[in-house]
Amino acid sequence: MATLKVPSNVPALADDCDNLRKAFQGWGTNEALIISILGHRDASQRRAIRKHYADTYGEELLRSITDEISGDFERAVILWTLDPAERDAVLANETARKWHPGNPVLVEIACARGSKQLFAVRQAYHDRFKRSLEEDVASHVTGDFRKLLVPLVSSHRYEGPEVNTRLAHSEAKLLHQKIEHKAYADDEVIRILTTRSKAQLLATFNNYNDTFGHPITKI
Repeated sequence: MATLKVPSNVPALADDCDNLRKAFQGWGTNEALIISILGHRDASQRRAIRKHYADTYGEELLRSITDEISGDFERAVILWTLDPAERDAVLANETARKWHPGNPVLVEIACARGSKQLFAVRQAYHDRFKRSLEEDVASHVTGDFRKLLVPLVSSHRYEGPEVNTRLAHSEAKLLHQKIEHKAYADDEVIRILTTRSKAQLLATFNNYNDTFGHPITKI
C-alpha cells in the first residue's frame, strides 16, 4: 500500500466514510473499495477519516475493520490505517514479546526514528498498552542487547548538524580501545552509542576509519 498515490482530487470526508461503511455492510466485504479509499490517503487524511467515522457512526473505524475482515488483509489494513507512531508502538509490542535475533523491528524503531518521532512512539505505546515501551523492552529482551536497546528507546538525542571534532577524535580512540579488548557492552560504548547525535556519531565513525584504517564495523 505504501506505493499507492493520493489522488489529486480527494473526496470529502463524509463520502469516504459513507463508502467505507457501505464496504463493511451486506453480504461479504468490498475489499477493493476499502483499498481504493484507505490505500490512497496519506497519514493525516487517514487520521481525519478515523475521527469523522467515529463521530458519524459512533464506532471506531479500526473496530469495523476488525469485525469485517480477517487474516493478512486485516493486518495490512489495520497497520496502514494507524498513525505512524501507533504503528511503531504495535509492532514494537509484538516483537518485544517474541524472540528475534537482533530484533530488527525494535532496532529500526530505536535507531531510525528522530527524537520527536521516538517520543511519539513511546507516548502511543503507553496510551495503547498502559505500560512503557522501556518497561517491556527491559522485561522481554535479555543480555547485552537489552543493555543497549533500553537506553536507545529511552533517549532524546540532539538532532542538529553541529559536531565536536575533538570529541569525535577522543571517542573514536576510546571505542577502538574497547573493541580491541572485545568489550562491546562496556558502559562507555553504550553511553556513546545511545547519547550522541547521529551527526556526532558519524563524525566519530569517520574519525575511527581515518585513524585506524578500517571502518568500525570491521572488527
